[in-house]
Amino acid sequence: MTDSTTPDGVLPSWPHGTGDPTDPADGGVIALLLVEDDDGDALLVEEHLADAGLAVRLERARTLDEATALLDVDCVLLDLGLPDSVGLGALERLLAAGAPAVVVLTGRTDTETGLRAVAAGAQDYLVKGEVDGELLGRSVRYAVQRRRLQAVDRALYRSMVRAEETVRFESALLPRPSVRDDRLEVRVGYRAGRDGVLGGDFYDVVERPDGSVLAIVGDVCGHGPDEAALGAVLRTAWRTLVLADTPTADLLPLLERVLVSERAREEVFTTMAMLEVGVDRAAVDLYLAGHPVPFLLRDGDGRSQLLPTDRRGRALGIPVDGTWQPRRLDVGPRWRLMMYTDGLLEATVDGTHERVGKEGLLEVVDGALASGAEDVVEEVLHEVRRRHGGELVDDTAVVVVGWPGAAA
Repeated sequence: MTDSTTPDGVLPSWPHGTGDPTDPADGGVIALLLVEDDDGDALLVEEHLADAGLAVRLERARTLDEATALLDVDCVLLDLGLPDSVGLGALERLLAAGAPAVVVLTGRTDTETGLRAVAAGAQDYLVKGEVDGELLGRSVRYAVQRRRLQAVDRALYRSMVRAEETVRFESALLPRPSVRDDRLEVRVGYRAGRDGVLGGDFYDVVERPDGSVLAIVGDVCGHGPDEAALGAVLRTAWRTLVLADTPTADLLPLLERVLVSERAREEVFTTMAMLEVGVDRAAVDLYLAGHPVPFLLRDGDGRSQLLPTDRRGRALGIPVDGTWQPRRLDVGPRWRLMMYTDGLLEATVDGTHERVGKEGLLEVVDGALASGAEDVVEEVLHEVRRRHGGELVDDTAVVVVGWPGAAA
């Protein structure tokens, strides 16, 4: 038989296929590599492809070494009897070199070899003397699709693994309140507005060795992974400073230095609210850094109310003058305070442009208290989501700290 290859050893495209390979499921051209040293068998393959009406861009390699340099294709037709490799070793070498879908096309007729070839990674095993155009075309199309589905499955699996690792990592960055006094009520709630566990909002509650307790809620401006990372850094820095017995008055100035050092852009700022609960639990100081004012909760004793704001300081990272002075709160012998981020206030109501706002949030809080909910934080989050009509789009952090009063 005559050699039908071009002078450079490349078989002509059939039929008239040119350009980059596309999805064969959409009728696109399949890039096909034939690894065959016999010119007559190569011509038969070309004729079978023509009979199948399969649009291919066909290249040919006569040896396995040549083939390994031409694997940027959709499918490989591989003969197991080559000058430089015989048997399943050729298949294994080709797959190890990064071959895509491989269809073994050989003169061997034994079933065992075919099974071993498929087990080794071939998509199909065809015997030359039993192949026609329809069978070859169908085998190539199915092989390409199976290989692509396998690639999609692997990519999906890797994506799921990465997502699970991200969730575990972000979950590990969420704090657990560190309070030894079991009479002090501490409840926290958190929802990230972005895809993931961690957002730019943050919170923490820590009891010092002397028995005083510090609680914080903060909000890094913006949304996304950079803000989430910065929030985690600020929260960790705050706890570290507290555990190092840093004077309370120095915490916000030092935290601002961390913010300025770690933020990705100069315009990024952070709002914060911080409570310091004295050892006797009767003295509570509030520090505000441009943050929404906390609530004093009333359990059946009037309506919950906003705390005083006459000592409100600037947000951290804003280049203007101003410091953060504490406001001593008149909480009485029995009290509960709720700090929160603006994700609750800015939640829209049932698909409208109306926002929950402070008055709406006070109403939600009093409703949760009146219902006798065991966990007021979870009840408030649930009710705000219900009014919004689904999950909130902004990060949300809520902390409730309370003291039941003198023991009976």
